[in-house]
This record gives sequence, C-alpha cells and structure tokens, in this order.
Amino acid sequence: MIKPYALAPGSTLGIIAPASPAYDPLEVGLGKSLLEELGFQVVVAPHALKKNRYLAGTDAERVSDLNYMFLNPNIDGLLSLRGGYGCMRLLSQIDYRIIRHNPKILVGYSDITALQLAIWKRTGLVTFSGPMLVSDFGREAGEYTLKHFHKALTSPFALHTIPPAPDIKSEVIRPGRASGRLLGGNLTLIAATLGTPYEIDTRGTILFLEDVDEQPYRVDRLLQQLRLAGKFRSVAGVVFGEFVGCEAEEEASSFSLLEVIKDAMKEPAVPCYYGLATGHGVNKATLPLGVKAEIDAAKCLLTITEPATII
Repeated sequence: MIKPYALAPGSTLGIIAPASPAYDPLEVGLGKSLLEELGFQVVVAPHALKKNRYLAGTDAERVSDLNYMFLNPNIDGLLSLRGGYGCMRLLSQIDYRIIRHNPKILVGYSDITALQLAIWKRTGLVTFSGPMLVSDFGREAGEYTLKHFHKALTSPFALHTIPPAPDIKSEVIRPGRASGRLLGGNLTLIAATLGTPYEIDTRGTILFLEDVDEQPYRVDRLLQQLRLAGKFRSVAGVVFGEFVGCEAEEEASSFSLLEVIKDAMKEPAVPCYYGLATGHGVNKATLPLGVKAEIDAAKCLLTITEPATII
C-alpha cells in the first residue's frame, strides 16, 4: 500500500476529466472559487474542459492529462471534474508506473470508481471517494461535504467515525461488528470491471456500494452479479451508501430498494447496513479507499481506523 501526502494550506489541486465533460462553465467557475475559499490553489489540466460528445476529450488526451498531473511536481493532488462515463476506456492505456512513483491524492466517485479500482490493483495507492468539481463544488456543496473533504485530505491522522448525514435515513440490514480494508464505490462500475484485470478483490474487506438512477430490478441484477462472482463470499462487512433515484417507478409491481438489498445480503452472514453518506447525494463524506476500517452495523457507523495520508 502507498499513501499520498496530505494537502496543506495553499496546496494545488489539479483538475482532471477522465470521464464525461462539463456542460456548464458556470459550474466550473463556481467549483474553482469554492475550492479556493477552502485554501487550495486550482489548476485545470490542459484538456480537462474539452468535449468529445459524451467524453471529455479523446482517450489519448484524457490519459495525457492524468499522466501530466501525476508527473507535475507543482500539483499536490488530483480532483475529478465529474463522473458520467469514460474511465474504463483508459484503464489499459494508463502508465501505472508514473502513478506508483509519484503518489498523490486522487478524489472522485461514480464513474471514477473504475479508475480508482485499477489504480489500487496496479499500484496500491490509497485514493479517495469524494466530491468532484462540477458535480458538487460547482453546485454549492454544503457544510457536511466541505468539512469532511477538507479534513480527509489535510489530516495525517485516522478519520475515525464517519458521522451520519442529516438527510440520510440509515437502516440496519444485519447487526454486528467487523474490520477490514475499506474498498468499493459505484455498484455499476464495480460490476462492469468483473472479469477484467481490474476487478475488485473483496477478501477481508469492508465493501461499500452506492449508485444512482437504477430501478430496483437493475440493482438486484447488479448485486446478484457480484454474488455469483463470489464477491460477497469473503467480505468482512458491507455498507451501502445512498442509492439516489433508485426507488421503483411503479411501486405496485416492484420490490423496494431495501427489499432488494436485504434479499441479496441474506448470505453471507456479515455485518451490513444502509445509509453511509457517500455517493450521489447532496451530503457526502470523503472516504479513503484501501485503509483499515471498522463497521458497527447495529449503530449504522463506519470508523476509519488507519491514517490515509502521510506528511
């Protein structure tokens, strides 16, 4: 495992766009201003504001920006512009030696999950599931998101217990306590990488999952895919973040989201709860991927027990 250096006042965040483009320049400007108010400098990668239909530039341009930001000694951490789609197209083209020898903070979620899983698999670098430039900071991220983003990236100490967000209703799926390395992210992307060199290894992990705009039957299918691939067989615990917009359009003919989750988690008998502040909701914690964590499912609490950065 490789840990990146913590950020400090005046540190420079480099903006990369490995997935979809920004469609509203006002959100880019507002996001930069908000990050500057937090005490960071912001530098946008050379191709990050390009548009190539549903991609932010060509594959070559997006890989070039990723390499450039990791190699540039003036860039202290990398923040994703947004998710959408596109990271999987890059995974076989990335020079992971550059990342391994120039470890830096990398933050994102949603489609960025594919990039984070690949980097963890190939380098062991701790990355962060957290807010992005236009998706969050460009839409006036709230106090909860800002507080946890700043703490996660600047503190060299373990983050300890992640407090519940004020607008997320937690629910115990199966009580119990467990510890393991925290890994996970967007359910759709985790499932999409199965059978590739970048698929997640869940053995002994606290696995967290989130998604957006998926009907319960599609969430069911994705969870069953993970189950059939053996990804729940040896986990230490499972925690579900927000599944935004994932309730049934026709409730009378559908299981609810929580019914689908509870059914999928009947086996194995590991601690599990729903309601972690992560994913596509308004309030989100910034979670380090790859460090040790503990779950107390009866209390719906996740605790980060290992520092994610060095100084």
